[in-house]
Amino acid sequence: MINRRQVLAAGATAAATWALAGSRAGGQTASGVLQAGAAAIDITPAEFPVIVNGGFTERTADKVHDPLFARALVLQRGDLRLAIVLVDNCLMPRDLLDAAKQLIAAQSNIPVQRVLISATHCHSGPSVMGALGSRPDQAYVKVLPGKIAEAVAKAISQLEPAQAGWGRTSFEFTACRRWIRRADRIGTDPFGEKTVRAMMHPGRNNPDYICPSGAVDYGLPMLSVQATDGRPIALVVNYSMHYFGAPAISPDYFGLFAATFPRLAGAQDAKPPMVAMLTHGTSGDQWYGDYSKPPRKWTIQEYTEQFSQRVLEAYRKIEHRRDVDLAMAETELTLHRRQPSADRLAWARELAGQIGKRLPRNQPEVYALEQLHLAANPTACLRLQAIRVGEFAVAAIPCEVYGLTGLKLKALSPASPTMVIELANGAEGYIPPPEQHVLGGYNTWPARSAGLEVQAEPKIVQAVLGLLEKVTLKPRRELPTPDDAYARAVLADKPEAYWPLDDMSAIEARDVSGHKRPARYEGGLAMYLEGPSAGGQPGRATHFAGGLVRGEARGLGRDWAVEAWVWNGLPADAHDHPTWLMQVGTLRVGLDGKAGGAGKLLVSAEGTTLRGKTSLTGQEWHHVMITVRGTALAVYLDGREQADLTGPLPKAAQAEQATVVLGGCADDKDGLEGRLAHVALYAHAMAGAEAARHFRAK
Repeated sequence: MINRRQVLAAGATAAATWALAGSRAGGQTASGVLQAGAAAIDITPAEFPVIVNGGFTERTADKVHDPLFARALVLQRGDLRLAIVLVDNCLMPRDLLDAAKQLIAAQSNIPVQRVLISATHCHSGPSVMGALGSRPDQAYVKVLPGKIAEAVAKAISQLEPAQAGWGRTSFEFTACRRWIRRADRIGTDPFGEKTVRAMMHPGRNNPDYICPSGAVDYGLPMLSVQATDGRPIALVVNYSMHYFGAPAISPDYFGLFAATFPRLAGAQDAKPPMVAMLTHGTSGDQWYGDYSKPPRKWTIQEYTEQFSQRVLEAYRKIEHRRDVDLAMAETELTLHRRQPSADRLAWARELAGQIGKRLPRNQPEVYALEQLHLAANPTACLRLQAIRVGEFAVAAIPCEVYGLTGLKLKALSPASPTMVIELANGAEGYIPPPEQHVLGGYNTWPARSAGLEVQAEPKIVQAVLGLLEKVTLKPRRELPTPDDAYARAVLADKPEAYWPLDDMSAIEARDVSGHKRPARYEGGLAMYLEGPSAGGQPGRATHFAGGLVRGEARGLGRDWAVEAWVWNGLPADAHDHPTWLMQVGTLRVGLDGKAGGAGKLLVSAEGTTLRGKTSLTGQEWHHVMITVRGTALAVYLDGREQADLTGPLPKAAQAEQATVVLGGCADDKDGLEGRLAHVALYAHAMAGAEAARHFRAK
């Protein structure tokens, strides 16, 4: 099993409040049946022009394209009453939502700790929060809390005996919009520094970029609530796709789904109306445009129709139950905001003086003002929540969360399925996993949009998992170890260390050989990207973007072997110099530059250099096995039993007690710009037949 530190950094201590209803949950016991009510209230602005945020600079709208709504679902069993509210808006600050919760508590007898309010994150709604170069629209700020409370009150007025069910499916039309740049083509940030190794929206076929920087969450968990006679009350769906794009004022595809799904489900005439809610999943780095494929031309209506049809297929399979208990927990977590240095603060103050009372006009001006905001507000207090409805769980985070973090929470949650709603109960900006901070780019530039401390993501993950444990009364799960045909073939040959490099966090590379030799991650990395396929399903791999993995090889002796799957992200002739893949002791393995063999395997040790015959195609997976018998070396490529490279080695190249470096070499900056997976070390030599057998197992 995996050490929890491999997934989570040290968590912060936080005080939590929680409640249970229903005997099946244990703890507090309450009588009564499940009740539910749902409602939608029009929150379209009445005064124009209205400020719209969601971009770097401020814009306004003077008309309505589609109406906006606040949609509420209220659930009650026994003494526990809770509300889930979804608002067609981009970002809502905690103080506004706390004001709405106080109104709800006063009007509807629901404690503030039992209300979850989230934004759809449409980039086409009225601004209620200052963000980057946009101000809040104060007239709309005054109206919105009351409208949210009105939606909850109306839902309560429609409470009736109910039944609930849950399910999940997937929709493959979301992708990672943040891509990794080549090391020789790093971009400039708004502060004038060369830090941008990853950036959003690279465009298609851009030679400056290599591949996506993050994993994609295609999951579609859903919670359905019906009256006891089977009449639909509400459907809460969650998906990790940022937004489609719509003119202001519009709820984007979130609102279009809310109108489309009841029609598809045959519930368009239900009384009271069915309320369909598409909540915002962990899509901080996710968007429907896949830059690795030719562009697909479709309208927002076509996208939403296909999405709704997929939801409908799963919805029709849901089995509803009346004996469903409820639980909810909440905690507050205080985090630091990254503070500007003295030099940056001086720069910001000087530029702010030039801006005066006008709005910022460009990125440097926007980020100068943001530095002043961070300096004036050095900490943030986050409200985190978890809800359980029967076997279904909901986690709520007030940040823009990466797809990988959502996958991490779902994999470790004690409940299945688990829905993760972002931008809930506030808006504290992007929370990149720590290794993504090294890559820079918009999602990391310090501002209200991305200002929390580097360790915010693991601390939030730790706290949310703790809440999920409270509401389920179960421990979090561990990530499974690889158990496909390839992993079994490797383990059958008794490796001294086996690092799959399929880890979700850049802390430790777990060793699944049984010898407990974890390696450590460091530097620029992207975790859990697509790896070599196994049984028709994509595996997982670590991408190296200036980072390394360091481990130890002990007891290899005179005869030993190492194998790995390699994906070079660059063309074979991208550089004159070699690209180093790994180092074991003094033996280095790499790909030759165009001045030598343009992508052919290269082995170097103590002044001896050996070159292979075959050039490894860029952006394709290749299996490489290096085997040493005394001073004789052989390298086998892609399952061929005949060696691609053979030759003698100096005695000093043997690795009886040596450091292992993956993704590069200990003292050379020219490391791999690509991925490694399934690195295994053996204390015995291997043959071409064994290399072929492992390759075929994939």
